[in-house]
Amino acid sequence: MNSLPLFWSIAFVVALCVLAALVWPLVRQRKDSAPDDEAAATAVFRDHKRQLDAEFAAGTLSAAERDAAQDELVARFGTELAVAPADVSRASERSRWIAAIALVALLPASAALLYVVLGNPAAVTAPAAPAEVAGHPDAANTDPQIIAMIDRLAEKMKANPEDGKGWILLGRSYLKLGRYDESAAAFAEAAKRMPESAGLLTDQAEAIAMVQGRSLAGRPAQLLTRALALDPDYPKAIAMSAAASAERGDFDGAIALYTRLKTHVPAGGEESQKIDEVVAELNVARKGASMPALAAAPATAPSGPAAPAAAPSVATAPGVSGRVEIDPKLAAKVAPGDTLFIFARDPEGGRMPLAVMRGAASELPKSFALTDAMAMAPNVTISRAKTVVVEARVSKSGNAAPQSGDLRGSTAPVKPGADKIRVVIDQVVP
Repeated sequence: MNSLPLFWSIAFVVALCVLAALVWPLVRQRKDSAPDDEAAATAVFRDHKRQLDAEFAAGTLSAAERDAAQDELVARFGTELAVAPADVSRASERSRWIAAIALVALLPASAALLYVVLGNPAAVTAPAAPAEVAGHPDAANTDPQIIAMIDRLAEKMKANPEDGKGWILLGRSYLKLGRYDESAAAFAEAAKRMPESAGLLTDQAEAIAMVQGRSLAGRPAQLLTRALALDPDYPKAIAMSAAASAERGDFDGAIALYTRLKTHVPAGGEESQKIDEVVAELNVARKGASMPALAAAPATAPSGPAAPAAAPSVATAPGVSGRVEIDPKLAAKVAPGDTLFIFARDPEGGRMPLAVMRGAASELPKSFALTDAMAMAPNVTISRAKTVVVEARVSKSGNAAPQSGDLRGSTAPVKPGADKIRVVIDQVVP
């Protein structure tokens, strides 16, 4: 049952019970007290008259004094009886009904007003579960509550920028959300305030690699070298360094690193088997044969995010290239901070991209080249697909998962190796 109607139903019943308890004593019929008051006055009159008769009989009062006293007693009794008890009763009855109506009108309104001002009306509505995005493992991280929590952490870091551990946490959070530019910036702030560690250097290398379109060349490779110098047995740094070696064509170095990584994973397990497959492919590539893309080695660090996929640059593996343009009708909807994603996918397969490229939407129109080196999973590459569809999306949130309001465009299926492809962004994500 929806929690909102249930909450208000319970609140309505409780309000009725409280009103009934307060109003019933005011509106119930009461026995008229006027007859009792009159009888009491009559009894007092009779007592006084008997007392006067007794004093006259005893000779303490003369006949004239007795008659004067009786006249005064009769006059006082008549005055008391002249008071209209019915009028008093009617006035009291009107007051009770006015009080009851006021309670009925004001109590619920006051309670509702106090709840709106002091309570949390939104709390009774459970947030809808975020839509599952096919092919995107971090789709759940588009939950508005998670994003709001991370944004609050970002505000906290602005107020307390010397908290190095806070910057690391923020960088990892942005990395999970796919906000790679912000992640790299957060790790850079952490690096200014924290001593160098293999974990921090590796996380920073990962964020920068994602900003570079999943490429470990340049700055990421340098950071990984420093990470291994600090801790030669840090599994995630070994895995990413091996992928970086493979990316630049150093197959011997990659094989040596993957062999070292294998000593840090359970023997005979899935991760160990995956490393064997990657090493076998590297041996084929080393002999000059065509080689499918390599994914990152298994992420063996129990708490850190997975290493980005990377692959050696293989000239014989066909990719796709071309140019992305924005429809003039939608050009005004592109904001300076928007992110551009360009990716290829198999129209006959799942939604997982075969290759991904990331940049700034302000670079449009933008030339692109998608290759096996940008693959996200082993053996799921452009070179192995019969046809591919190239899509481009302008993300308002910087998140890899589509959001309402994003702009997108795609091509018809093309063969791997196609070039001069034209992708026009001409749709708005509903």
